[in-house]
Amino acid sequence: MTAPDYRAEAEGLLDQLVAWRRDLHRHPELGYHETRTAALVARVLRDLGCEVRTGVGRTGVVGLLRGGRPGPTVMLRADMDALPIQEESEAPYASQAPGVMHACGHDGHVAMVLGAATLLARHAATLPGRVLLVFQPAEEGDGGAAAMIADGALADPVPDAAFGLHLWNAMPMGRVCAQAGLFMASADVLRIHIHGRGGHGALPHEAVDAIAVTGQVLSALQTIVSRNVDPQEIAVLTIGTVRGGAAFNIIAEQVALEGTIRTFSPAVRETVLTRLRVLLDGITVGMGASYTLAVQTVAPTVVNDPAVSELARAAAVQVVGNTAVAWRPPLMVSEDFAEYQRYVPSCFMLLGSGNAALGLNAPHHNPRFDFDERVLPIGVALLATAAAKFLSGSQEVPVGRLVDW
Repeated sequence: MTAPDYRAEAEGLLDQLVAWRRDLHRHPELGYHETRTAALVARVLRDLGCEVRTGVGRTGVVGLLRGGRPGPTVMLRADMDALPIQEESEAPYASQAPGVMHACGHDGHVAMVLGAATLLARHAATLPGRVLLVFQPAEEGDGGAAAMIADGALADPVPDAAFGLHLWNAMPMGRVCAQAGLFMASADVLRIHIHGRGGHGALPHEAVDAIAVTGQVLSALQTIVSRNVDPQEIAVLTIGTVRGGAAFNIIAEQVALEGTIRTFSPAVRETVLTRLRVLLDGITVGMGASYTLAVQTVAPTVVNDPAVSELARAAAVQVVGNTAVAWRPPLMVSEDFAEYQRYVPSCFMLLGSGNAALGLNAPHHNPRFDFDERVLPIGVALLATAAAKFLSGSQEVPVGRLVDW
């Protein structure tokens, strides 16, 4: 029996994929508020003949597509949440929600997994096994993957393998990274509160200036990675927000800082956290202040399974060709797809979505983020082909050619 040409079939879905994506882009929803998005997803999945569970992990949706023959279960995942960013765009599909936009491509991810479900449903009669379709809330640092797992997303049936992908504007449209091993960093959120003693701006000797203490803390924290982490290892410590003070003539009593730590190694993570506490202890005590520190783990490292990744790479070579598939160094960004990898052999991929000639190359989490929508059928074909290869037990793995873009 001839295998379906998912790339050709996916190109025929382009208008529908764009319509889904633009509808979602106009109506973005923050983590755990994706009710409209979830309703659209559930409606499409039911129309395809899937068994549908809603409210999984609060606002997540799980669909199950049963093939016509016995076999394993493969999972495809899309994240649904938007970001608290005011969009700066003249596009006719720009966000209609003030202060909220899809600035990371999750609208495209939803459209692509719906498209993959559409193609796989067409061939369900000859498909062995089952396809578990996971549409996840709250990927952007709010624990959506863990919430879905806790709510039974992986329980019935238990998937034997999983695939996910992320659009990536730093890569030209249609390029693919599908590789085994370490792929993305772990992420922690830091929340630091510096506690001083407020007072009159003209009488500093009667107060403990939390802003002055914060200045010393910010300077000292820059030495942790440069002077305490082995230069052959990698770590990032970023303070992203500093809030404190009420008026020009009032010495601030408190300052709140938020930041993030990104690492690949648990030992390096522990080094960074230990030095962070040592510096906070010393500076605050020395300046007569105090502090509180809260560390929230957002995601572990993304580590792709070798066998599943080889199937993903084979699917990528089939869909986009040898020279469009390459290896890249691991990224310092994080992805809570890693939570599923605790339980399921998986491969998380990057799919290039940028087009500088069309001005579609703004970085992720930028108010002018947008991507080349011609990538949508490629993502559909990539996911459908990878899923079908796994279910059929295909061992056809094209050699491919590693290229350096």
